[in-house]
Amino acid sequence: MKNIISHKVLSVALAVLVLFSTFSFTVEKHYCGDNLIDVAIFSEAKSCGMEIESEPKLKKTCCKDIVDVIEGQDELQSVTFDDLDFPTQVFLRAFVQAYIVNFESLPKQIIPHRDYVPPNLIRDIQLLNDVFLI
Repeated sequence: MKNIISHKVLSVALAVLVLFSTFSFTVEKHYCGDNLIDVAIFSEAKSCGMEIESEPKLKKTCCKDIVDVIEGQDELQSVTFDDLDFPTQVFLRAFVQAYIVNFESLPKQIIPHRDYVPPNLIRDIQLLNDVFLI
């Protein structure tokens, strides 16, 4: 039972690991001066409203936006059996053969008394003779 549960937990953990290693996302941060105003993942960060939109050449704004792009892995490496060196191939074949031997079915067992029907008891002999096992 413990083996099945640990196998399922390990499978889910590895699936999550593969998912997050190939997952890309952006984190946007909006600073007003030195203060962090907003952090957003997958969307744009909200501004503080202090940006000057009419004439940006006259005054410098105190706000700045920082975008961090976290890129996941684009290609997963797949290895085929032919890519392995010869000693590794021999080891894997021997291991699989030894593992498969453990799951061979047992021969069909013959049960000689399967169709035997015991005789009907008319009287209980032990009770009639007052013989009881102690």
